[in-house]
This record gives sequence, C-alpha cells and structure tokens, in this order.
Amino acid sequence: QVQLVESGGGLVQAGGSLRLSCAASGRTFSSYAMGWFRQVSGKEREFVAAIRWSGGSTYYADSVKGRFTISREYAKNTVYLQMNSLKPEHTAVYYCAAAEGVRAGPLLVRDVDYWGKGTLVTVSS
Repeated sequence: QVQLVESGGGLVQAGGSLRLSCAASGRTFSSYAMGWFRQVSGKEREFVAAIRWSGGSTYYADSVKGRFTISREYAKNTVYLQMNSLKPEHTAVYYCAAAEGVRAGPLLVRDVDYWGKGTLVTVSS
C-alpha cells in the first residue's frame, strides 16, 4: 500500500522559510515523478514543483521559480520542498504527489497516481 506522508507545514511570517517533507513508502519509486501541488479553498489544485526520482530532473511552476526548491533523498525515500521568501499568497494546503511513467515536465493533476493528505502552510503578513 502506497503512502505519502507530508510534514513541515505551519505558520510563518512573510519573508520566512519552511521545508516540507514527503515520506514515501509502499513500493519502489524509481519510475515515478514526485511532486508538490497546492490548493486554496474554493480553487483548483495547482502544480508547484516536481522531480524525477531517477535522474533528479526538476520542474517548477513559473510562480515559484527561484523561490522554491524540490529535492529527494534516496536513503530516506523522502522528497522535500524548500520554500524561501514566503508571501501571504503562498498560503495553501500543500499536497505530495506521485506519478508513474509520465513524460518529462510539470505534472498535471490527472497524471497523479497517489496523493498525500496535505499539510497546511499559512504565511502571515
């Protein structure tokens, strides 16, 4: 059974940083792309960043390039999202995602095979 468990969300002041973690278990993810999406109440879930488990190629939404960094740690089967210079508009529930066998590039919601339950990030002004 695949499980994606997010952690690291919380309340931070504008300009601050947070690092989200996604611990993956239940299968080998070598053929997967792992990613982060976010969702604000009443809006669609949107792509934030993705990384290919093998090779480590990364992809970002234009809105977070230069501010967020996605990475993975093989030994811990964990994916991270380092978020710097946070703004109130970054407030959302952030979801970890796993997609198997997808083409290179940003992920779409329909690409995702597994989702985490989400972690809330709140950025105060």
